[in-house]
Amino acid sequence: MLVPELERLYARQSRSIDSGDAAGWAATFTGDGEFHSPSYAEARTGTAALVAFAQEYYERGLETGTTSRHVVTNVDVEPGRDADHLVAHAYLQIVATPRGGESRLVRLTTLTDDLVRGPDGHWRFAVRRVTRDD
Repeated sequence: MLVPELERLYARQSRSIDSGDAAGWAATFTGDGEFHSPSYAEARTGTAALVAFAQEYYERGLETGTTSRHVVTNVDVEPGRDADHLVAHAYLQIVATPRGGESRLVRLTTLTDDLVRGPDGHWRFAVRRVTRDD
């Protein structure tokens, strides 16, 4: 079934960036995958750039003593141009907890993802576009 498979993909991606597994986070994208977010000055494209981004994100949290959690909900999947392409829309909440402090909602965003099924049969993100609610 497709929905549980995609839920696992989103969960694996969130868990990877939150735990410092930068390579694991980047592996949820295609080799030429793109990450576009207005929170950052430029898009990140390709595995090396995605790994570097995820590592920098995690290290910022270590420096400030803050644990982040990416919580993806309301995943809505639409057919893409063929059986190996999908478009997904979802909400992403980023929750930060400073060491010894209270958790707070940092940001609520909307994700628009182009997904591609690879030759191995697994789905990966080809393009992620983040829209901030603020």
